[in-house]
Amino acid sequence: MWPLVLIFGSSFLVGLSGALMPGPVLTVTIAEATRRGFWAGPLIVLGHGIIEFTLFIALVLGLGSFLKHDLVFGIVGLGGGIVLVGMGVGMVRGTRQATLKLELDEGTRSRPVIAGLLTSISNPYFIIWWATIGLSYIALSQQHGIMGLGSFYSGHIMADVVWYFAVAAAITVGKKIMTDHTYRWIIGLCGGFLVLLGLSFGYFGLLKGLKALM
Repeated sequence: MWPLVLIFGSSFLVGLSGALMPGPVLTVTIAEATRRGFWAGPLIVLGHGIIEFTLFIALVLGLGSFLKHDLVFGIVGLGGGIVLVGMGVGMVRGTRQATLKLELDEGTRSRPVIAGLLTSISNPYFIIWWATIGLSYIALSQQHGIMGLGSFYSGHIMADVVWYFAVAAAITVGKKIMTDHTYRWIIGLCGGFLVLLGLSFGYFGLLKGLKALM
């Protein structure tokens, strides 16, 4: 029992340390929670979790060595950079018409899930984290069978839930006293940050890809 508790606890703390670092998922959570309210946070975590769980299963089945290859990092970095730049430019361009008074229809509810998917899969460091630290945790957890793997993954995803739900809640409370002007600045800054991240991911991805091909 205690080994499972230790796996869960350490996985939660390591996952939380990663979630706390600024990145695409946190940026989109801030932007979407400002735009749509608290439930954007859970929906983004759902999209993020779908990618993480898929990658987790793939690593359990032996995909780790493939993900460590420089060419894979290069492809993910370059492609992901393009996606993030596109998302960021779209956010910046939309700031002129952005308003807190927009009413959401049912069709818009899936967009934070898609944002969670895209910002996760477009981040090459997310892939590398799972291919190194995540893979090490999987190897350790597998010694305790399916319960060990479950303890690791549940601890990891719980860190995302706690942090991003808290961010979404804080943004939602602040939104009650926020003006459209402030809102537009937040969306614009988040969009600009995504563009910078996308450019950096694309640059390092291109370098890694060229290195792998030489």
